[in-house]
Amino acid sequence: MDIGKSFTFSFEDKNWITKYLLGALISAIPILNFAWMGYMIELIGNVADDVPSPLPDWSDLGDKFIKGLLVWLAGLVYAIPAVILFGFPFAISLIGSFTSSADYGDAMVGALAGVSILLACLIVLYFLAFSFLFPAVNINFARLGTFSSCFQLREIFQIVSKNISNYVIAWLVAIIFSFVVGAVLSLIGTLLGFIICIGWILIWALSALATIWISTVYAHLFGQVAAEERMTPALSTDLDTIEDA
Repeated sequence: MDIGKSFTFSFEDKNWITKYLLGALISAIPILNFAWMGYMIELIGNVADDVPSPLPDWSDLGDKFIKGLLVWLAGLVYAIPAVILFGFPFAISLIGSFTSSADYGDAMVGALAGVSILLACLIVLYFLAFSFLFPAVNINFARLGTFSSCFQLREIFQIVSKNISNYVIAWLVAIIFSFVVGAVLSLIGTLLGFIICIGWILIWALSALATIWISTVYAHLFGQVAAEERMTPALSTDLDTIEDA
């Protein structure tokens, strides 16, 4: 797995500036930004297929929009359990606001608070697991292109398990890189924020372009995971053929 390549590959594309600027513009427009999600799915597929210049162009915007919309809807479905869990502590806090310790006693109030904290922890753990598995959902969707492929749990777990070490590395690198870039942008934004208008525009532009860079790094990392996972069965078949001979 070539981690360094994920940071530099996009700049090797002769049209990377145009593609970045269009990506920044499209990703900043509500609704239309689904097309950016579709663009990332195409990039994952291109890396997995070893396309020499994997950064897609911006043709077939409608197709990219549909792909991004389907992935977003899949994410919404996966988020339903967290929404349900979130409803419990909200309901408990709502009940608590209409009651008092005199009504139920300090023990009951403490129990309600404890349950709320427990459910909040479960929500955090669920979203952590979601962030870990959803790249595999993207990989499977990039491979098959159907909405149902986002919920093929057996295939999705196989993508993770067949190359677990590189998958974890890709996940951690993507998180750390996003955090570092965010911290740098926060520092730059603090300095530019003192420059009225021009500084604010520069902050927006840098943030938009940095978001595009972070996304392309993420897609390239997991595109490599997809390529390696795809090669695993073929390698096993070749070894079996050799043993039979």
